[in-house]
Amino acid sequence: MLNIKSIPAFNDNYIWLIQNSDRRCAVVDPGDAAPVLAYLNEHNLSLEAILITHHHNDHIGGVPELVRQFPQVDVVGPANEPVPTLTHAVEAGDQIELFDEVFFVLGLEGHTSGHIGYVGDGKLFCGDVLFSAGCGRVFEGTMEQMHTSLSKLAALPEETEVYCAHEYTTSNVAFALAVEPDNSQLQQYRDEVNRLRAQNQPTLPTTIRREKWINPFLRTDQPSVIRSVANRTSQTDPLAIFTALREWKNEF
Repeated sequence: MLNIKSIPAFNDNYIWLIQNSDRRCAVVDPGDAAPVLAYLNEHNLSLEAILITHHHNDHIGGVPELVRQFPQVDVVGPANEPVPTLTHAVEAGDQIELFDEVFFVLGLEGHTSGHIGYVGDGKLFCGDVLFSAGCGRVFEGTMEQMHTSLSKLAALPEETEVYCAHEYTTSNVAFALAVEPDNSQLQQYRDEVNRLRAQNQPTLPTTIRREKWINPFLRTDQPSVIRSVANRTSQTDPLAIFTALREWKNEF
């Protein structure tokens, strides 16, 4: 089993550190090198790999400095996005090995046109696609691509741990409650999230199971969610419901 630690960066980013038992590690989406280097020094760890999900600067800004400090590091990332210093370009369907665990590369377009995720060892690193109680904005792709990407994630085993890149849970839960005010699972989750954040604790990882209960973007087939966007779309197919939800969230 791999050990996962969160390294906070900027206001609300998490850089995930994946550690094995012999002081080797990898990091996911290091937007800033400084907190990563501080953590590696403090815990006497050697950086072997960097996994990148997409090209936004708050996910790759720290890569050049980390490569400078660890010249042998393997920089894995999306083949179809402009990521500097990539040593190992991957795309949907590829596999990578990380400390004797196999991770599969998922194509998760929508937030950006070549966004990918990594799933293995019961863990999902999904960048800015799925958040707890929310999903990423659609910047470069289409609503249809984003909906398809979320559907892929919803199909993963329910116990899969979800390591997304931002602590957006509090604001996402507020929106989810606007969509489904009577969702009792969501009400309980709001209380748990408020307690964790009051103690400055992360709300992540979440699980696919939990997100299916509380995340409106994974619940586009639920009557309560369909009703909540009835004033925004006359259609009831999941893509139309998703699009209406995402547009509502954009202005929420």
